[in-house]
Amino acid sequence: MGWLQRMFGLEKPANPEQAVMGQPAPDAAASAPPDAGVSAGDTIPPERVGLNGEYDQSGLAKRVALAFDQDSQLDDVNTLWVAQLGTTVVLKGSVPSQDILNKMIEVANGVNGASAVDTNQVQVG
Repeated sequence: MGWLQRMFGLEKPANPEQAVMGQPAPDAAASAPPDAGVSAGDTIPPERVGLNGEYDQSGLAKRVALAFDQDSQLDDVNTLWVAQLGTTVVLKGSVPSQDILNKMIEVANGVNGASAVDTNQVQVG
């Protein structure tokens, strides 16, 4: 089981590389809930773009999980979780080594919409 499946119960999209880039679909803003502050014709903020270009409150976290799945050096560490606070990717749990955590930070920072990676809630070892 991969990151995306374990955390969100989702399968990889047809074009995972494009999904990681987080390009909004045409008229995707119209799919945003009324309380999201996004109306038809607006541009969806990069951190709110889902796997298929739709508005998704957890879009950045899902795209980071997908990016972890796409990196052959990152096995699914089932003791670590990905969340988001705005444009900050939040990693929670534990990882087996500092090298793995460093690689995860690098990958997460490369996802469109990520401005920072918070690892304060991660234990190494």
